[in-house]
Amino acid sequence: MLSTPEKVLFGFALLVTLIVAWRAIVRLVRIIGRGYGRPELRALPRRIVGVVFKSVSLAPTFKVRIWTSILHGLVAWGFMYYLLVNVGDVAAGYIPGFMLMGSGVIGDIYRLGADLLSVGVLVGMLALAVRRYMLRPGSMSVRTNTLLHPKARWGIQRDSAIVTGFILLHVGFRFLGESFALASEGPDAWQPLASGAAALWAGMTPAGLVVARHVSWWFALGLILAFIPYFPYTKHVHLFFAPVNFLLSPERLSIGQLDPLDFEDQNVEQFGVSKLEDLSYSGLLDAYACIMCNRCQEACPAYETGKVLSPAALEINKRYFLNQEGSRLAAGEASRQTLLDFAIPAEAIWACTACGACVEVCPVGNEPMRDILEIRRYLVLTENAFPEQFQASFRGMERAANPWNIGADQRLAWASGLSVPTTAEKPNPELLWWVGCAPATDAQAQKTARAFVRVLEAAEVDYAVLGGEERCSGDPARRAGNEYLFSEMATANVETLNAVAPKRIVTTCPHCLHVLKNEYPAFGGNFSVIHHTALIQELIEAGRLNLHSGPVQENITFHDPCYLGRHNRITEAPRRTLRAAGVNVKEMPRNREMSFCCGAGGGQMWKEEEEGAERVSSDRLREARATGTGTLAVGCPFCMIMLGDAARQEGGEIEVRDIVEIVADRIGGQTTDD
Repeated sequence: MLSTPEKVLFGFALLVTLIVAWRAIVRLVRIIGRGYGRPELRALPRRIVGVVFKSVSLAPTFKVRIWTSILHGLVAWGFMYYLLVNVGDVAAGYIPGFMLMGSGVIGDIYRLGADLLSVGVLVGMLALAVRRYMLRPGSMSVRTNTLLHPKARWGIQRDSAIVTGFILLHVGFRFLGESFALASEGPDAWQPLASGAAALWAGMTPAGLVVARHVSWWFALGLILAFIPYFPYTKHVHLFFAPVNFLLSPERLSIGQLDPLDFEDQNVEQFGVSKLEDLSYSGLLDAYACIMCNRCQEACPAYETGKVLSPAALEINKRYFLNQEGSRLAAGEASRQTLLDFAIPAEAIWACTACGACVEVCPVGNEPMRDILEIRRYLVLTENAFPEQFQASFRGMERAANPWNIGADQRLAWASGLSVPTTAEKPNPELLWWVGCAPATDAQAQKTARAFVRVLEAAEVDYAVLGGEERCSGDPARRAGNEYLFSEMATANVETLNAVAPKRIVTTCPHCLHVLKNEYPAFGGNFSVIHHTALIQELIEAGRLNLHSGPVQENITFHDPCYLGRHNRITEAPRRTLRAAGVNVKEMPRNREMSFCCGAGGGQMWKEEEEGAERVSSDRLREARATGTGTLAVGCPFCMIMLGDAARQEGGEIEVRDIVEIVADRIGGQTTDD
């Protein structure tokens, strides 16, 4: 189709584009290589199938914004297909009469796909443009009280407009080119949409159709050559970096699992992250994979309640800074600003509840929560700069091995009047109950612990507790950034547990569950750990726990603790346990892995929330009250305290109870308030 001069011109333009693209790729690789750590290459072969599935199906995108995700899917699936279409069109330009896939059945199916997906891309892109530039939903913007790179507020809109124009023109001209060809050669049943458009050109001369098809070819493919040099600097480079992010992300037992620091390395000048290049390679990769869709921002409890934290803004700021300073990083030079200077302010750092919602909802596998916790480590360990209110909890963990500063002699005060065996009395129990710190201080958590005793005794479970030997798991210290304190506590706890050698550990606290199960292996502790709701489910289904009939609360709602449902994927056991107890669970809109935080995590339990429109716990309680139920069931002492306090402050219209209390009520027809 192309003349010889045109073939030379296009070939030269393609060569220039490839050179520019290669230089951009080298720059990106060097920037990402500045981060610490390297991918585990041995894991790549077994990941490929999963990565391909995620990338092609766009499954992570459909967790929220279903209709918008469908529109995005039309565009994305069309562009995936166009990788093949464009190769065929280039070949057709150079080889007269060339037909990709031939003229048989396979070729017919190929052309049908190109026809349908071309229109799908155009429809999806037009609808998305209307949404962004006319409907302008609040989710597409970031509040003015949140730190955002000066260029981002207009730059994102500009880039989106440029890419929208490119997609509409590229696909539009390709579709028009096919319609001109069909107007000249006759309709094709396998290209029904382009054949329909071909009828519009019935009055054109054969020569005119040839020229029109020729011009369409150049516009469609020439736009690609013009766009590629611009592409690496826009958010749309996520098309390539999202699959790379899925493929190269570090393997973890949980989305909240953190890596320990090496405090024995004498060459370490700082602990934690201060500058962009201090992040891991994965943290830098996140900036390029980010879609800037603000889904993480919508899921963030801090942003939802008016705080200045936006995980989306963090990733966007990283990306714009890389566009600005990337050449310095690629050359091995240091950044001229810290992350606190341009990416996220200290107030936002301390507003994070470490709930992991931003990680869960991200369609490309980004982990802004991890960046925040790394910066916390730097502030605490290197700068000694953290909220004053943490002093008391840190001091308590240092002196009494728990954030409430309760002495070891008071560790079993909650069990007064009960026969709770310790490992000193029963060295080899079938089950070790890691009680946790809350029952030693909080009255409601003590009710939970006492109710669990009744359940264990009713099921004749052979169990014991550590008693005065039990310390805090260290979760509050680690999430607050005090990794050194956590390391000391984890090491001591692992030594104690290894000496006891428990067959199985049960805990009523999801935070303890998470740390013992997912983070202690790095300290030499490999234990089988179960949450109490899962254990109760096992006991019921094994026929060891018989629940008597009695007064039944017809409807309750259940709040999935972040570190149970999201971090450890335990969502069905609590519900099955409640149903076995004779109650109906009326779900809140945000449930299971997509649950909303109570506001206690990330060390928030031991400090006041940052300034915002409302407390996180109040937001969640309002959602629970909207279900119209009289009881809010939980499975975490932190959630119990936060949501219980919120309920009392708002008049106590809804009662907050742990699942085990509800189960214990069904044993012998008595209540847990003995």
